[in-house]
Amino acid sequence: MPPSSLPPAETGLAIAWAAARLKRARLSYGHGTDNPTDEAAALVFYAAGWAHADAPAAYQWTLSEGVRARIVALLDRRIKERIPSAYLTGVTWFAGHEMRVDSRVLVPRSPIAELIETAFRPFIDPHRVRRLLDIGTGSGCIAIACAHAFPEALVDAVDISPQALEVAAANVAAHALESRVSVQYSDVFSGVVGRQYDIIVSNPPYVPTAEVAALPPEYAHEPALGLASGADGLDAVRAILADWRQYLAPGGILVVEVGDTAAVVERTWPQLPFIWLEFERGGGGVFLLTME
Repeated sequence: MPPSSLPPAETGLAIAWAAARLKRARLSYGHGTDNPTDEAAALVFYAAGWAHADAPAAYQWTLSEGVRARIVALLDRRIKERIPSAYLTGVTWFAGHEMRVDSRVLVPRSPIAELIETAFRPFIDPHRVRRLLDIGTGSGCIAIACAHAFPEALVDAVDISPQALEVAAANVAAHALESRVSVQYSDVFSGVVGRQYDIIVSNPPYVPTAEVAALPPEYAHEPALGLASGADGLDAVRAILADWRQYLAPGGILVVEVGDTAAVVERTWPQLPFIWLEFERGGGGVFLLTME
């Protein structure tokens, strides 16, 4: 590859060069990053083999010609194949924690991360939380972040996808949380019968089946099982709301992300006093219910 087709050798300039190329390609974002510059930085750091923590000092470092060629190859795949950068690098971040991801699971991006970072205050006293359930755990990101936020608590991370459970188990092991996070098969509550939780949290699939095909091409690389949920997108939410009361301890909270189906959720369950949460970093469509 001729040097003229490579990015600049200084990291900061290479990121700006890559971001400009991504911007020209008019891609869709939202899989771990929400803009071309952050996407470019993730790809450049991965190509160079540098850690997330190396910033901002790394912006002044020099990239070898081989690294610069790898950057171009990654950009080509991101643009031509529309693969989310997290799948190209195999890593992303959630609630401040590194997570390994691949096409067996959705790329973590839930605004619930912001709730976890505050230990779900002010909706529950963190000191009384002893057991949590993460329904549809996928990569295990919510369960793992919760385990870090509540160091005295046990967490059940459940999913119906054996492939997702493999990824979740690997992430739990990478965080050395095997003693407190149980990764197991469960169709909503089927695998945890008889247990009660202080917090039940879920980012289930909530896209109407007919709308999945209309999503940007990046979403086609994700497992459809993690996106589609029936004709109105509410199949998984229905299953959760059918039985949640018997699994929530007194004083406990249920937190569920439903995204753009929020208005349909309100119309479908008008008797439930949903608390719709707001987030400083953006995102929405997350409701909270208390046992009371």
